[in-house]
Amino acid sequence: MQVLVRDNNIDQALKVLKKKMQREGVFREMRQRKAYEKPSEKRAREKAEAVRRTRKAARKAAQREGLIPGPKKKPRPVGGARSPRFGAGAGAGAAPAAGGFDRA
Repeated sequence: MQVLVRDNNIDQALKVLKKKMQREGVFREMRQRKAYEKPSEKRAREKAEAVRRTRKAARKAAQREGLIPGPKKKPRPVGGARSPRFGAGAGAGAAPAAGGFDRA
């Protein structure tokens, strides 16, 4: 598995690597291999996972067919207003005051 480091940005490269490892199931496998798993426990776990996958697929199909309602969507703010966390407040990235200079 390879990850390119662009502009010496190690943090971004680590983020990409973690995402790739997560997608491939490396972390999950490491957690499972931490301790020995008896064959009977492995069969039971795999069977439970298969049942879970089957139920999820059936639920998704029923939602597509309209037999059951889909997941609730989060309400969006009216008028396109953004949350204050992302708005231009008095933080470091805010525009200067009317005088043109920050008075801090």
